[in-house]
Amino acid sequence: MKRLLPLLLLAALLALTGCGGKKRVRVAVPPPPPVAGTQPEEETPSVRPNAQPIFTEVGYASWYGGPYHNRRAANGEIYDMNALTAAHRTLPLNSVVRVTNLKTHQSVLVRITDRGPFVPDRIIDLSAAAAKKIDVWRPGTAKVRVDVLDTPKPIETGGRWCVQIGSIEDQQTARELQEKLARRYKTAKVLAFSGPMHDWWVRVRVLDDSKRRAEQVVHDNSTPEGHIFLVRLD
Repeated sequence: MKRLLPLLLLAALLALTGCGGKKRVRVAVPPPPPVAGTQPEEETPSVRPNAQPIFTEVGYASWYGGPYHNRRAANGEIYDMNALTAAHRTLPLNSVVRVTNLKTHQSVLVRITDRGPFVPDRIIDLSAAAAKKIDVWRPGTAKVRVDVLDTPKPIETGGRWCVQIGSIEDQQTARELQEKLARRYKTAKVLAFSGPMHDWWVRVRVLDDSKRRAEQVVHDNSTPEGHIFLVRLD
């Protein structure tokens, strides 16, 4: 028994040591939060290497942001003012264009995802991110060259077309114009709707979305408020 006592004490000591040992615990560490004030930007749209312009125009660019952010764009996507996109009235949707500020010579590649600008002396509306890259954001407008590098559909032929009239401050005036045009163009679909700036617009969808018919509507009409624009739908 005296010989067994030291062995029993040793076994008890080892058991206590095992129970008191530390176990490794896996802890899930969350990723660090993003830096305050930063926004993710879309990658630069891709084009064929050494792509040459297939169409070029020169005019004034503007940009659009807050009121339109997270609203559906003309191509069905949700507009993100932090992505490299732009609005154009007549280029095929999803075309890739290079926009160059003629004063600073800065350039940016953007994808056409929306329609606009609906201001007579402007040819393209940049996202906020694109405007910042070529110094259009702070001044609001700048003279630019737009070089079309890639387009999913022909520019000069085909397409689906409509006429958009606005902006109109008064809803009643927009409704009256809608009714007048609906009586005049019985085969067309005429819609009045409000925009994100709380203004009103009238859109005329001519029969078969024909460009020739849409151009005729533009030619034959005037508006007491705003302007009349030929707009490509696709």
